[in-house]
Amino acid sequence: MRALGLDGFSKGWVAVSLDDGQRKISFHCDIADALSAPFDRVAIDIPIGMGDDGRRGCDLLAREKLRPHTCRVFNGARRWLWEQFDHPDRANDEALRRGQKRVSRQLWHLGSKIMQVDAFVRANPCLDIRETHPELVFQRLNGGEPLQSKKSAAGILLRQKLLKREGFEDIERWLTRTRIGTGAKADDVLDACAAALAAHEPSGSVPEGSPPFDAHGLSMQIWF
Repeated sequence: MRALGLDGFSKGWVAVSLDDGQRKISFHCDIADALSAPFDRVAIDIPIGMGDDGRRGCDLLAREKLRPHTCRVFNGARRWLWEQFDHPDRANDEALRRGQKRVSRQLWHLGSKIMQVDAFVRANPCLDIRETHPELVFQRLNGGEPLQSKKSAAGILLRQKLLKREGFEDIERWLTRTRIGTGAKADDVLDACAAALAAHEPSGSVPEGSPPFDAHGLSMQIWF
C-alpha cells in the first residue's frame, strides 16, 4: 500500500508518504506536483465534494465527534463562492441573498486550495483520493479523548508522541530541521502525518457506509 497524506500550508502542500514501512516527507508548490509520484490511496485535509448551499452531513458528524471542539471543523464550502467572486464580502452578500450562511474568513482563504483539489479530483476520477480530518485521526490515536489545541506546546507534544508510537521515528527532525525554510508550520507537518495514517489504514468514516455525492459525483465523506 503506497499511501500519501497531504496538508496545505501558505506556500503549498506538505506530503507524507507511507510505503512498505518507509515514511518520507516532502513539500510541494501545487497539488499536481504533490500527486505526481505513484500512489494507491491519498487522504487530503481539504473539503472534497461540495453542495451549493454549503451544508454537508459529514461536517456535522465530524463536529459531533470532536465535541466540545466543534469549531475545529470548517463548514460552508461552495464552488460558486470562488468561481463567481474574488472578495469574501461580495460572496457573502450573495450567500445572504440566497438565504445561506456566510463564509468565514478562514474558509474563504482556503478557497484556492479547495478549488485546486476539486479540479484535480474531478479530472482524475479513477484515483483513490479521499477527504480526511487530522483531528479525527489524532482523537482516534488518543483513545477517543479530545486533544489540546494543535497550536499549543502541549498539543504539539502529545500529537508528536502519538505519531512516534505509530512509527514516525523522525518526527522530531521533521518538526525542526526538515521544515525550516519551507514556510510550513509544525501543525502542518503533524496534520500531514495524520492524513497519511488515514490513507494507509483508515479505521472509519463519517458518514459510515455509502456516502452522499455532490453534483459532480464526488463523495462527501471524511475518513479517519
